[in-house]
Amino acid sequence: MRKREFALLVGPSMLVMFGLLVVPLYRTIQWSFQEVQYGAPGVFVGLQNYTAALTDPRFGRAVLFTVVLTLFVTAALVVLGYVIATLVNQIGKLRPVVLGILLVAYVLPAVVGAAAFSWLFDTNFGGVANLVFTRLTGTEILWFTDVWPNRVMIILFTIWHLLPFSMLIILAGLQGVPDEIIEAAKIDGATSLKSHLYVIVPTIRGVLFFVTLISIMDVLRTFDQLIPLAPQAVEIGNESIMLYIYNIAFREGSERLGLGSAVSVLTILLILLMLTPFIRDTFKEARAAR
Repeated sequence: MRKREFALLVGPSMLVMFGLLVVPLYRTIQWSFQEVQYGAPGVFVGLQNYTAALTDPRFGRAVLFTVVLTLFVTAALVVLGYVIATLVNQIGKLRPVVLGILLVAYVLPAVVGAAAFSWLFDTNFGGVANLVFTRLTGTEILWFTDVWPNRVMIILFTIWHLLPFSMLIILAGLQGVPDEIIEAAKIDGATSLKSHLYVIVPTIRGVLFFVTLISIMDVLRTFDQLIPLAPQAVEIGNESIMLYIYNIAFREGSERLGLGSAVSVLTILLILLMLTPFIRDTFKEARAAR
């Protein structure tokens, strides 16, 4: 492909990316060093916004909640996604039907799916799941106001919502595993479990890394599903970083865009920190493949 043709094909996309990513990022970094009010130019305050964020216990709770949620849900997505993908890979003609049913949870907007999911635990809408847990435990569980029941509900929804994507990507990786190496492992006496652990998983290691990367980024951005699932998020400590940014920058009376921008920059650094091991391994595999 000639340079001119390449520029014509890539140029529009680069301009859109510059406008939608680079310019807002520059503005966010600029505002993070300023005190910003709507309709007025920002006033430079140095590191005051970063100091306020890092010394705010509420921000610390939001970071802890988000990181723990990310680690737990990501691990569940990779493990359950692999198990379900393995089962689906063994289905014949009904595979498209099964995939269509499984993907419903993922294609639903998060806030819509979360609202419907919350009805399972809300007695005002029947609360089927709440009724089952009440019968099993003998006590009434307050899913929306108690800390850990609410966290369990958030974790269950996040896994339910993101699992189809993980499963689909892993399924694509499983379909690319050569049948010859699996047959060779069986001839050598490998059990089904050992075939997965020592043959199939190493073969699709890059796919699993990709699923892990996307899952971490998706869960770290947890926001809109908390509106119906955790209406008392601030009071009970189940506020995610994204919800914290929204609350302090736009919702709680005194809009603090500078502080919200500083937290956004810190969030970007946190995402890069959590993704660094996987990005490094991905680059190593890319070099080895050359």
